[in-house]
Amino acid sequence: MSTSTQRTMWWRAGACWPVVLLISIVGCRGTAGYPLDGYEHTGIGRLESARRVQEGIDPGDKQPRGALLRMEQVVPRLLDRRDLELPSPDPVFTAEVVALLGGNADRYSIAVLDLSDRDAPLYAEHRAAELYNPGSVGKLAVAMAWFQQLADLYSEDTQARWRLLKDTSVVASDVVVSDHHTVRRWDRQAQRLIRRSLQPADTGTLLEFMDWMLSASANAAASVLIKQGLLLRHFGNGYPAGPEVERQYFQQTPGAELTRSLIGFLHDPVARSGLDPERFRQGSFFTATGKRLVAGTSSYASARELLRYLLRLEQGRIVDEFSSTEIKRLLYSTERRIRYASSPALPEAAVYFKSGSLFECAPEPDFVCLQYHGNVKNYMNSVAIVESPAGAPRFYYMVALMSNVLRKNSAVDHQTLATRIQRLIEKRHAGTAARQLSQAPS
Repeated sequence: MSTSTQRTMWWRAGACWPVVLLISIVGCRGTAGYPLDGYEHTGIGRLESARRVQEGIDPGDKQPRGALLRMEQVVPRLLDRRDLELPSPDPVFTAEVVALLGGNADRYSIAVLDLSDRDAPLYAEHRAAELYNPGSVGKLAVAMAWFQQLADLYSEDTQARWRLLKDTSVVASDVVVSDHHTVRRWDRQAQRLIRRSLQPADTGTLLEFMDWMLSASANAAASVLIKQGLLLRHFGNGYPAGPEVERQYFQQTPGAELTRSLIGFLHDPVARSGLDPERFRQGSFFTATGKRLVAGTSSYASARELLRYLLRLEQGRIVDEFSSTEIKRLLYSTERRIRYASSPALPEAAVYFKSGSLFECAPEPDFVCLQYHGNVKNYMNSVAIVESPAGAPRFYYMVALMSNVLRKNSAVDHQTLATRIQRLIEKRHAGTAARQLSQAPS
């Protein structure tokens, strides 16, 4: 193979496909997760480890103040504004947002909804209808699909939904092959944290797999949940049906029927939550073995539709209020903050975040292919709800940002833009924030 035809592609948030020559895959640590006081409620072992670190019992990096909200503080904030839709873009706000993008503005798609003044929401967008592969942001669709399936099965019984998530333990199986993302698993007997990628024999509750999918962005966990979601969709109240029965289902069901079930599981909830399936779609498993188990279709999303997902989440309209609340808690940043969420302007803020990226390199004189620096493709996608400061927010806004700026560290780029957007929001509401501070009890 000649040097001129060699290429390197890293799929940072989904499966990895070689274009010509696959050089390396590097794991990515995620940034979200349930509130730290949720261990007893959820059984998510990672939270117990994080709590012990935060209290100084175990060594480790503590969470910033913005990640310390309690469960009852992490709820949808727009339940009384369920009729709110995205306003028309404000030309002044839009110009301010576009100015933050610099000379590569044509390589970005962005949508920003400022709700700091709830009576006067302000919206800006730039190339927000452009479609990108969503990468790990597509895991939002997997979470929505699961909660929709639970709502269909137990429409009036949220406790039954919760019990199924919390109490049902499943085996990862070979759909986890291969994924280099590491997850945090709590050994309850030894009282210690285990960090490694998921293996086929690993077990966990459905809720733990949900947390691993969103907190660590584990492709393996997402594929397990898609597989289990297909089983839940098929067996209904008979789920879980047992390993042998479930194995026979995948072996004996025609491939075309399995694909139809996969598409129905992942796509139908999008429209049912008021979103456009032509603008937000996860079409497949996230691992190679998952895709061999059930063939899927393409995945794509636009910044505008991703922002509409966040808006509906805050309105309790992603499936219903119970589902929206739990998805928001699962997106709460209580793991190490990266990319957009790692902005030095946001440590005091509660951040509800998901990201994904894809970069591809080809030989080029004087160019060295580095992580997130692709010269052929360099996609980075971030969605975030920001409440700043956490607990008593004066600034409240949502962002969907998708970029393809070549040869530039896209992770640092999104971090920088997060800082700029935070400062812009602060500047726009400087007078209001000052009045609120002056009126606050001393």
